[in-house]
Amino acid sequence: MKTLDASGYSCPEPVIMTKKALKDSPDGLDVIVDNRASKENVTRYATALGYKVAVEEGSGNWTLRISR
Repeated sequence: MKTLDASGYSCPEPVIMTKKALKDSPDGLDVIVDNRASKENVTRYATALGYKVAVEEGSGNWTLRISR
């Protein structure tokens, strides 16, 4: 599965990056974010497209596993 590291970016950039990455990997990908707003916005965006999102919390970041 492809991994997108959106750490260090503030919204809406992680959502835009996720949108582009999902065009290349429509079956899903992992997105790493480092702030709560990005976690919530990327999750909301992927869910609206019909994806499932599993969230894994790390030390100072979250990995969002987006899948069909």
